Amino acid sequence: QVQLVESGGGLVQAGGSLRLSCAASGRSFSSYTMGWFRQAPGKEREFVATIGWSGTTTHYADSVKGRFTISRDNAKNLVYLQMNVVRPEDTAVYYCAAADLRSSIVVLSTNEDEYDYWGQGTQVTVSS
Repeated sequence: QVQLVESGGGLVQAGGSLRLSCAASGRSFSSYTMGWFRQAPGKEREFVATIGWSGTTTHYADSVKGRFTISRDNAKNLVYLQMNVVRPEDTAVYYCAAADLRSSIVVLSTNEDEYDYWGQGTQVTVSS
């Protein structure tokens, strides 16, 4: 069982930066693939970024590639999403999620159905 709590959301101007954090508690955090997803008002939840258990492999949605960076600190049970050059279309509730892919041949996932645990979300609002 893994509990996830996001923080760091807020209001930021377009072109600015924000860093989201996700604190995990529970066993074997370092074994989980972690992901960030977001849901804008009236839209489906979408994939943003994912990072493998070791932190050496990452993958991003095209819409955030080059602007956002996902990282993790397994010693502190933390996952981060550094958001740079934010745009109004980045406005959404951002969710942290954990996936147990140890029995899989892949170490990353963009599919929310493969994520077992979710945080409550943190609101990010980008003003133009």
